[in-house]
Amino acid sequence: MHKYLQKEAFNLNCLLYIFKTNRKIRTCEGGAVLKRFENRVAIVTGASRGIGKAVAAAFAKEGAKVCLVDINEKALEETVKALKESGYDVFGQLADVANRTQVEAVVSAVCTRYGKIDILVNNAGVIRDNLLFKMTDEDWDTVMNVHLKGAFLFSRAVQQNMVENKYGRIINTSSTSALGNRGQANYAAAKAGIQGFTKTLAIELGKFGITANAVAPGFIETDMTKATAERLGVKFDDFIAFNQSMIPVGRTGKPEDIANAVLFFAMEESSFVNGQVLYVAGGPKA
Repeated sequence: MHKYLQKEAFNLNCLLYIFKTNRKIRTCEGGAVLKRFENRVAIVTGASRGIGKAVAAAFAKEGAKVCLVDINEKALEETVKALKESGYDVFGQLADVANRTQVEAVVSAVCTRYGKIDILVNNAGVIRDNLLFKMTDEDWDTVMNVHLKGAFLFSRAVQQNMVENKYGRIINTSSTSALGNRGQANYAAAKAGIQGFTKTLAIELGKFGITANAVAPGFIETDMTKATAERLGVKFDDFIAFNQSMIPVGRTGKPEDIANAVLFFAMEESSFVNGQVLYVAGGPKA
């Protein structure tokens, strides 16, 4: 056989071996392919709609048992019902993420139901946009409490279980607004705080097999960005078109784009990725 053909045959055999090996890793005794998060337990906050809903659905589709947390009872019930009807192992918990008692009750319920917590996604969010001179104390406190205090309370509540199991994935939702955005002094400060909080968790918890990372979405088509358009007095379609014109990939983001990034951080294979902030914005960010 010609040396070139021998080399190509060798390369093909190597690829076939790798493929078969990966298949073995991803299959069980019956031959069925295992899903990426089979036997994993995840908590997703702000999960009734938008990014949180997409994240919860993505985990469920990949075999995880998921607790969806939200303060919007009606939206939460509808989302949980839809996922259950699709055959997924999920349940909902109504809670204010800024309330320590309610947060700890959620964590207790998950541990009682599933026996452990592997993944926490701190995604709950709210906006109270205004220019600095118009921003009220309540506007500031509400945004800080939901984003920062909520992430703190949930992370603190789950860390004991994760430390005991020597495994955990904490993924926080930041934003490109962390870099500064007009009319969002509260939101920008909270999202920047999330990044510092994430990096500190990575330093403190890494030795216990727990990683902490953050996803920073750019313009994503959600109810939150729709509300921003309404506040500005702009049609949502026009708002989308305006933002799309500034994004290098030529489109705005979907909740599923963020879910894909979250799942990457949550994978077992991502154990050496820790304390990172991934901007998912269709173009480069700091």
